[in-house]
Amino acid sequence: MAVAAAGLLPEGTFAAPAKKRILGIQLYSVREDMGKDPSGTLRKLADMGYKYVEHANYVDRKFYGYGAKEFKSLLDSMGLKMLSGHTRMDPKHWDDTKKDFTDAWKWTVEDAAIVGQQYVISPWLDESLRKTYDDLLRYMDVFNKCGELCKKSGMKFGYHNHDFEFSQVLNNQKVFDIILKHTDPGLVAQQLDMGNLYNGGAVAIAIVMQYPGRFELMHVKDEIKATGAGGNEKYESTVLGQGIVGTRQVADLGKKSGGTYHFIIEQESYQGRTPLDCAKEDLAVMKKWGY
Repeated sequence: MAVAAAGLLPEGTFAAPAKKRILGIQLYSVREDMGKDPSGTLRKLADMGYKYVEHANYVDRKFYGYGAKEFKSLLDSMGLKMLSGHTRMDPKHWDDTKKDFTDAWKWTVEDAAIVGQQYVISPWLDESLRKTYDDLLRYMDVFNKCGELCKKSGMKFGYHNHDFEFSQVLNNQKVFDIILKHTDPGLVAQQLDMGNLYNGGAVAIAIVMQYPGRFELMHVKDEIKATGAGGNEKYESTVLGQGIVGTRQVADLGKKSGGTYHFIIEQESYQGRTPLDCAKEDLAVMKKWGY
């Protein structure tokens, strides 16, 4: 009778507490401002209403020129948290003779833990690691090992796509499909950049439908046909809701069936506006959408 009655109760009555959904900004969106005045830029973002940021600058064991403890203190002073960050894991970070990570990558993971990250995300896959299908498979084993390394510090390794993952084919499979098939979801999170993939010929909502539950994080982005001079990309990012991505629908699907809890705003092109003005409008749009 208890089992039967449970079927009549609202969904989630006996469920575990829901994970908190995170709305933040990738600091690459305001990269020039961060380069000139990291502290002042973070203050402006906090004043806009941002609570979470994601870094894209870790050089010589420093985040935007600050050591890990210093940067954590700076974020704390502004009421900001940095739960994820981008640092490229390159061939130099894995010693194949020792079957172990180099000190440089171990320090990357160590500093990420100090600053409070939950995810250590690599936003690129070096061309040398994907020349052949077997090359890529071998490196997916390194991805999983990195997941084990991060787990020891209470974090998770992650990968963030660009566009080549959807256009490059190895052994009759797209690189993106190979990555998702050969990484352990318990060790390696996927951060779907819903904008980048358009330059690889993919459609964001179709990818989320193809891989339900696989995208713990998303870069929330919109795209229009490229307007800037130079470059070979067909599309560039714009203010959320003004392009072709269907940003709200993709984010909503991620929330419903994509397993997404971290929504990170990113805009890299501004169509004559300032990056900070765009960051403010993007946040307002997401809040209007209920995020």
